[in-house]
Amino acid sequence: MRMDSSGRVSELVDEVRLRLAAAGDPVKAPQMQAYMKSAMPFRGVTAVPMRKISREVFAAHRLADRGEWEGAVRELWDHAEYREERYAALELTGHRFYRVHQDVATLELYLHLVTTGAWWDYVDAIASRRAGPILRADFASVEPLVRSWAEDDDLWVRRTAILCQLGSKNTTDVDLLRFVIEQNLEGSRFGHEFFIRKAIGWALREHAKTDPEWVIGLVISTGSTSRLAPLSRREALKNIERSATAGSGQERDHT
Repeated sequence: MRMDSSGRVSELVDEVRLRLAAAGDPVKAPQMQAYMKSAMPFRGVTAVPMRKISREVFAAHRLADRGEWEGAVRELWDHAEYREERYAALELTGHRFYRVHQDVATLELYLHLVTTGAWWDYVDAIASRRAGPILRADFASVEPLVRSWAEDDDLWVRRTAILCQLGSKNTTDVDLLRFVIEQNLEGSRFGHEFFIRKAIGWALREHAKTDPEWVIGLVISTGSTSRLAPLSRREALKNIERSATAGSGQERDHT
């Protein structure tokens, strides 16, 4: 008998939940919850077994189309009772079976996960591993959206804008990077927030591996107006200063 869409989605979701429940560790669970400062409880399943369970279930319950895939993601996410169910939902968003759905149309789903998740463990993965690749694949379509995210009313959407180019390396669009940072400096709506200041520093630190001179220039220009938070500055220059120190040491060794 042919199974309908709701049946396939339900089977996948139910199997994920059953497997996570069976693998749970009641000793680890409260420790994990405390570390993550999570209102939602944990089962006590760490990342490696959670990913293994996810891969096995996804292989056994393949979904037919975008609607089923998104439906399963939303069911795991929106009706999660334990945090690992949301981690499994994130695994499903990036599974190789569903790479064809990684396009502009999926960004609405990812923004839903960002705003309802509203914490760094979810948001950072979505920004760098989901939104970022879509941006690089279709820059002309996605770049205006990222600019709008940088001025959003939601702190976590802004963090997504700042971090979505983390994996871009030498394809980083520095005009976009500058824009999303400048919209979130001191004096902006969330410029005082730790998670924004840290994101700015992280984004700059990562790009400094590719173009340290550009990062130094941005730090100087924003620092001169006292709008770059000290935390962001320290993070941005961390690897540059370390490299400079190492280089000075090597020069001394040769003299």
